[in-house]
Amino acid sequence: MKARPYGIVCPITHACEVLEPGWTIPILSEMWGGSTRFNDIKRGVGNISPALLTKRLKELEAQGLIERIKDKATGQVDYLRTQRAIDLEPALDALAKWVQCNTDARQALKDADVSNLMWHMRDLIDQDQLPNRQVVIWFRFSDPKLEYNTYSVLSRPGTPFELCSSIPGFDVDLFVETDRVSLSSLILNRTTIGREIDEGRLFLSGDAVLARTMDRWLYRRTKENRRQIWQLDEERTSP
Repeated sequence: MKARPYGIVCPITHACEVLEPGWTIPILSEMWGGSTRFNDIKRGVGNISPALLTKRLKELEAQGLIERIKDKATGQVDYLRTQRAIDLEPALDALAKWVQCNTDARQALKDADVSNLMWHMRDLIDQDQLPNRQVVIWFRFSDPKLEYNTYSVLSRPGTPFELCSSIPGFDVDLFVETDRVSLSSLILNRTTIGREIDEGRLFLSGDAVLARTMDRWLYRRTKENRRQIWQLDEERTSP
């Protein structure tokens, strides 16, 4: 008998039942990135209410995908992925690759949460590639109707990045003017710095060295062959 690719006992169907509830995959992805505490998970995931996040975490714990650990001395609670969730990593990577190579970049990124994007900027800038001194990088987004359209990243050698939604009381080294689609596309390797500058979607001013080395200190996703990635504003026809 020929094997059926789908149906009532299909493993893919069951996987959908487990992962389908809203925010499940973003929560697991954020935890994969290293977040273990409630507020960090919430900030990393984006526009999820505390009540819904609490509900989803309880569901994931009941499904054996995460473990809730409470420190009896401090009362601090951490959430850790179980091996069952860790085993999902190749599947999540495959989904990400499919999106990168088979979806229009502008459509995929037009609703990206700027606050969430900048929260992750702490992990998207390579401090080792910055000058060995205090550095302030100011980001301004041209997108309309943002709660905050300016963010500053403060880097000091040997200390974690500091992020705020205004210019701090220090001189700014590099001004970066962009929009959510342009910056997200750079990070996801769906465009290049030179192309965004040429298209007028990215403006860099200030420290010439920081501007020139942006391709070194800003993270670029490299898990896919760039020739296969659907580039920003690339026109593709149906096969």
